Amino acid sequence: MHVVEQRQNQRFELHLPVRILRSGSGQAVQAVATRNISSGGVLFTSDTRLEIGGTIEYVVTLSNARGVQVDVRCIGKVVRVEKSAADPAPVYNVAATLDRYQFVRQQLSPIADAAHSS
Repeated sequence: MHVVEQRQNQRFELHLPVRILRSGSGQAVQAVATRNISSGGVLFTSDTRLEIGGTIEYVVTLSNARGVQVDVRCIGKVVRVEKSAADPAPVYNVAATLDRYQFVRQQLSPIADAAHSS
């Protein structure tokens, strides 16, 4: 059997915090982590099985060494869900598209602002 690679975007092996805000028609706030990410989608692990084809809203958090944090609020669709064989607990690898996104910069605390402006 020959498998044809269908990815159109380069994937980066990054382990970033993700908050799932909504999946399908319900609220599903949970914290997970990416396994890899690209300009077209994300792969993350979850202890909840999500519905393939369902809409998903999630926030990926980016930060730098100076403590600046940027949230990327994303909307996409769940395109693949696989049970992870490596973990005895029910853990799923979930692939979702990244159809729309918005950058949201987090405000630094006044103490952090003062430290950076000195």
